[in-house]
Amino acid sequence: MNQLHFFPSRTMALYVGRLFLVRSFAILFGLVLVLQTLDLLGESGKILAVAGNSDSDVWRYVGLRLPQIIETFLPFSVLLGTILTLATLNQNSEVIAMKSAGMSAHQVLAPLFLAALLVAGISFAFNERIVTRATAALSAWQKVEYAQIPKDSGVRANIWVRAGNDLINAGTVETAGPEVRLRGVRVYERTGGVLSSILSADSARPVAGGWEMTNARRFIRRSGTVEQLGTITAARGVRPDQFTLAQVKGDELPFPQLRSAIADLEAAGRPVDSLKAVLWHKISGPLSAILMPLLGAVAAFGLARSGKLFVRAILGMALGFAYFVADNFALAMGDLGAYSPMLAAWGPFILFALIGETILIRTEE
Repeated sequence: MNQLHFFPSRTMALYVGRLFLVRSFAILFGLVLVLQTLDLLGESGKILAVAGNSDSDVWRYVGLRLPQIIETFLPFSVLLGTILTLATLNQNSEVIAMKSAGMSAHQVLAPLFLAALLVAGISFAFNERIVTRATAALSAWQKVEYAQIPKDSGVRANIWVRAGNDLINAGTVETAGPEVRLRGVRVYERTGGVLSSILSADSARPVAGGWEMTNARRFIRRSGTVEQLGTITAARGVRPDQFTLAQVKGDELPFPQLRSAIADLEAAGRPVDSLKAVLWHKISGPLSAILMPLLGAVAAFGLARSGKLFVRAILGMALGFAYFVADNFALAMGDLGAYSPMLAAWGPFILFALIGETILIRTEE
């Protein structure tokens, strides 16, 4: 059989791929059923304790929570499905038959890689279209402890915006009227990164060329004096939407909207590295399904009768779970600013791809 052909046998590829997909989704179904039941036991009492809530609200919670559970445990299901599939093929000596026909270890795993790529595509689309919306709705509902969600008052408090070297703080931002109105405004004017003066105003509204500030005064740091300025125009080039940007949560926005929000936040001078890590993890997360056949490959090779098949299966699970631990750790470091966004999102993926490939080559190729 030609080693240069990635899929030497169409029949074998369909057989192995179907075996892998059926087992992975069966495991996912079982995990989701058990975990949703356990989660509901803890939350149903809180939901029904709110006056006016009924059984329909419990089912509403299930509908919002279920996508989150599927998103979280789909990679685990792919890992367990991989190990179960490969262990079964090894136990039945089917792997030995494939290798006797001239297939390499990579060719044996090729159908699993293709099926895992399909799972990754489904996972990405599912996360973008369903999980983000469910997460946003459930988060808003849980903030009011499962009561009726009140309407937005249009008032934001303690908003910071960066304008060049200067920092602008608004005590409150009112958006309910026809225009944005700032209350309790302070502009920290800096020269070369050093504070030189503080411009304060009772209120501000957008005008052509900047912001019209009422009852403005400037405190000069070096002299310690205060200048009364009255009504002036300041903060030129600062857009009203820079003050109306709400707190962005990466897991509640699909990829295009999150990328746009990050651009707006950067223009407003706000830190966005943690959001960039979440942005790129929206791609690397679903792609982790492709790693699972590589990490679980230790269960496929070696003689089953040697008595070490169970040990190899445990080793495959250990590698897979180590990846998930490293992935969560990298995201946490990215959120703290210790890792760059690209390293936080892609570092564990690349590292464990190299580890899995090294193990496969050294043991089988």
